[in-house]
Amino acid sequence: ARKQRAAAAGAIEAIVAAMQAHPQVAGVQEDGCGALANVCSGDDAAALARKQRAAAAGAIEAIVAAMQAHPQVAEVQEEGCAALVNVCSGADGAGRARKQRAANVGGIEAVVAALQAHPQVAGVQQNGCLALGNVCCGSDAAAFARKQRAADAGGIEVAVAALQAHPQHAGVQ
Repeated sequence: ARKQRAAAAGAIEAIVAAMQAHPQVAGVQEDGCGALANVCSGDDAAALARKQRAAAAGAIEAIVAAMQAHPQVAEVQEEGCAALVNVCSGADGAGRARKQRAANVGGIEAVVAALQAHPQVAGVQQNGCLALGNVCCGSDAAAFARKQRAADAGGIEVAVAALQAHPQHAGVQ
């Protein structure tokens, strides 16, 4: 109910606007990605509507831009990956479009870069692997192209490295 109230009050658009206004402030990007991950979590009809509202507001582009602007800030990478997981989830046509939009703006490469830059940070590894799996999910031609794009970017190697580096972390496994 709180997520829905926040969305109805314009929180999604305000978060994206703050991220766009302060692209070089890592704390704003970290908190913005975290807030988007939170408000876009869930898989009921209301959550799917929030994910779509976030996409319409430019959240996918803002998340990827944050990750690209702060590659060495593990917290931005961890929250950015979590935000991509939640904003891009959904198996309906709109969900598939959000996955493709993330790929189109460099989301796959940003996630692979995060995984490569922070191999010992379990949260980045967990959320990054989830983000890759989510954005590449599907069985249509576009999904197969996203899977190939992830493989070409080094996604297979970083996923295996994550599993090997964090054998005791259930979330990574």
